[in-house]
Amino acid sequence: MIEIGLHHYLVVSLIVFLAGLFTVLTRRNAIGILMGVELILNSANINYVAFSRFGGGGYDGQIFSIFVIMLAAAEAAIGLAIVLGIYRKFETIDVEATDTLRG
Repeated sequence: MIEIGLHHYLVVSLIVFLAGLFTVLTRRNAIGILMGVELILNSANINYVAFSRFGGGGYDGQIFSIFVIMLAAAEAAIGLAIVLGIYRKFETIDVEATDTLRG
């Protein structure tokens, strides 16, 4: 039976981070970019919890992870409000089409 260690969690975190980075760099619409940022934040959460579990640091990683989740929720709410404002102004959520925010 295989024992799951720290390096397994780090590999999963790396895969999630790379998927988020790829999403941020390749998506043209703002919703896709926000989803990529969420993946990157989730990758950090995996690292926090894994290092807390295998590093013997107690509950520090879980507490940091809760703060990152709260930050991600606030980022999603503010990001979606900005996307809605851009959509009302330009009638598109394509980030390249919104080259200026002056009205």
